[in-house]
Amino acid sequence: MPSYPDSFPTSARLFERARKVMPGGNTRTTVFIDPFPIYVTEGEGCRVKDADGQWFYDCINNFTAMIHGYAQPEQVAAVTDQLRLGTAFGGPTPSEIELAELLVGRLPAMEQIRFANSGTEGVMMAIKAARAYTGRPRIVKIEGAYHGSYDFAEVSLDSAPGNWGDMPASTAYARGTPQGVLDDVLVVPFNDIAALRAVFAQHGATIAGVLIDPMPNRAGLIPARKDYLEAMAETAHAAGALVIFDEVISFRLGHSGAQGLWGIRPDLTALGKIIGGGFPVGAVAGRAEVMAVFDPTRGKPALPHGGTFTANPVTMRAGLAAMHALTPEAFAHLDDLGTILRDGTNAALARLGLPGACVGLGSLFKVHFTAGPITDYRSVYPGKVEKARLEAFHRGLLNRGVLSASYGLFALSTPMTRVDAGKILAAIEDTLSDVARAA
Repeated sequence: MPSYPDSFPTSARLFERARKVMPGGNTRTTVFIDPFPIYVTEGEGCRVKDADGQWFYDCINNFTAMIHGYAQPEQVAAVTDQLRLGTAFGGPTPSEIELAELLVGRLPAMEQIRFANSGTEGVMMAIKAARAYTGRPRIVKIEGAYHGSYDFAEVSLDSAPGNWGDMPASTAYARGTPQGVLDDVLVVPFNDIAALRAVFAQHGATIAGVLIDPMPNRAGLIPARKDYLEAMAETAHAAGALVIFDEVISFRLGHSGAQGLWGIRPDLTALGKIIGGGFPVGAVAGRAEVMAVFDPTRGKPALPHGGTFTANPVTMRAGLAAMHALTPEAFAHLDDLGTILRDGTNAALARLGLPGACVGLGSLFKVHFTAGPITDYRSVYPGKVEKARLEAFHRGLLNRGVLSASYGLFALSTPMTRVDAGKILAAIEDTLSDVARAA
């Protein structure tokens, strides 16, 4: 069994090289762990190999993007065939039409779609589209929810208790965020209908749209209540504002995404991650009337949008292969694996007397070590003890050959079997036992 950090000398050496040419040796904040990250060299199925030759079950799958794991034959064939023909052109290709048709066919709320290169861009263009369509500046977003690296989407991502009060204050995530950005983002607690209506009652005439992830990862991975989403749509539309679903992550919950599970039709949807088949991708989609802000056929569009590698055929072909393989049967398999691991983890927490819970849906789950009911960002905000347990849990799993996110998130992949799930659960149970003994 590996022991971090001692069993990872090659990763340690690679990190020292990286520090000479990248700030803190890092080009992606989310993958850093102290004292150094684990460098990956290969992936196959549901496992990855690190630079020291050690294999791990990958239960984060590039932060939810690799829903088919690694080296899936259909995706490899699609990409290899396209590489012989060219990787990117200064013009559209038939592949973008094919992927667009598939996605529009799966999401009833989507009449038209436009591609980008990341989920961040998808959210950014959705926010800008809402502004262009309504002529209004402000957006409403959920406290603690992550929507990528756009200034407006980052507001109150890590809001601390001192900022909470009855109504959350809009707080900067990155140093240097302009005050104007904070003024144009109105933050509300999750699943709180009264707070949502109060914000619209006071500011409705200035609000372009309300942005929500139906199961916000950083805000606890707690599913939105259906009555909350219905009230959101009713309240926003009554004020002339739009509803924007961020399904960059939650699209992996089902054949028609989270909106299909909840039966809600947002005006705009941001997509990314799994729709690119392991390649950089993003998208914004929605009602044709709203998407018309991008239309260049009548002169300069209300919202110009370009991107050198947008809808490149390698991504489009890989995405097509990935989406074709995401059948209802594939989702049922992922649901089964998720149920096994969520139920097993909760049983272990109860058996050991550890405060906390495992929450989520489908192929996603998250472990919290906070006591009490889990309802929103505030209810799972970790104190010193909870942070220490999360760190011990993450490292204990790493030492048992399981990769997860340092903040307790897990994302499963279709190559995993029930046998794999059993081994992962055994590692979780053993690690939780260690955490309980140290408590």
